[in-house]
Amino acid sequence: MSKTSAEVKNRYNAKAYDRISYSVKKGDKERYSQEAKKRGMSLNAFISMCVEQYIKHDGE
Repeated sequence: MSKTSAEVKNRYNAKAYDRISYSVKKGDKERYSQEAKKRGMSLNAFISMCVEQYIKHDGE
């Protein structure tokens, strides 16, 4: 029996990425998604960019 494409992807993602669960107030997810979309980014990429910018700015 062979592995499905989804199983292979899930196994790779489990090895390559850490997961973070992040809760926001109702309505904020949509607001954040719209901001990400304006920049041509996924919500995940947008949040990661914001965190990285904060870390860089905080270190100065």
